[in-house]
Amino acid sequence: MAVEGQAPTAGEYIIHHLQHLQNKPQTDVVDFSVINFDSVFFSVLMGVLGCWLLWLAARKATSGAPGRFQAAVELLVEMVDGQAKGIIHNAASRRVVAPLALTVFIWIFLLNAMDLLPVDLLPALWHVAGPAVGAPDYLRVVPTADLSITMGLSIGVLLVCLFYNVKIKGAGGWAHELFTAPFGNKWFLYPVNFLMQIIEFVAKTVSHGMRLFGNMYAGELIFMLIALMGGAFALTGTGIALFLGHIVAGWVWAVFHILIITLQAFVFMMLTLVYIGQAHDTH
Repeated sequence: MAVEGQAPTAGEYIIHHLQHLQNKPQTDVVDFSVINFDSVFFSVLMGVLGCWLLWLAARKATSGAPGRFQAAVELLVEMVDGQAKGIIHNAASRRVVAPLALTVFIWIFLLNAMDLLPVDLLPALWHVAGPAVGAPDYLRVVPTADLSITMGLSIGVLLVCLFYNVKIKGAGGWAHELFTAPFGNKWFLYPVNFLMQIIEFVAKTVSHGMRLFGNMYAGELIFMLIALMGGAFALTGTGIALFLGHIVAGWVWAVFHILIITLQAFVFMMLTLVYIGQAHDTH
């Protein structure tokens, strides 16, 4: 950390912003009892906000000419429903999976959108409030830049897939598939088939969470680097190019990042539909 009264270096600034508000000090040892309070808080907050927006749209829905908010929600619902119909052909399953996919899209979009807030806005507020209540001076506000959150989401999708595997095929039918696909119903191929099935489930789950995490983590780092340009100008009072670069680069990256956060939410939703759709397929 920086010496008291001195500005942190670029490395110290980034390292500080990458620390989570946790229930115990962070160590190099893997400890599954560690809880990232900031990621949990903002995930729940955005989840409540997303549910409230959907409730508000349903409450204000009219059969006449819709307003802009209702029209936007209806377009989103129709888009998700159309994708669900093209992937999941079981109408009964689709009544549950389509709303689930809509919720996933909105929730992850809101989680990703936290990256559009100024890098130092909420951490600066916590810098004052946190130590005052005896909490560490750390705060990260982008839950999807936390691997534990994205892997938790992907594991949730895995559990839904396992549920539909059993529901659609039956426990016996799914167990038979685990040992006979993809190489055929031969007893000496059972171990290989089972291993391939487990590898497939693990690979899909890990890649599902890692893809979202990697993109959002990289975006968060770029915003920090752009913030450092403005910080350097504020500390030195010289180098107008740094200030202009901070403004221009921040604006350009924020505009481009709107596409990224939307695309990542859409990709996660589509993979959710695809994986659940595969659970309905028989081999």
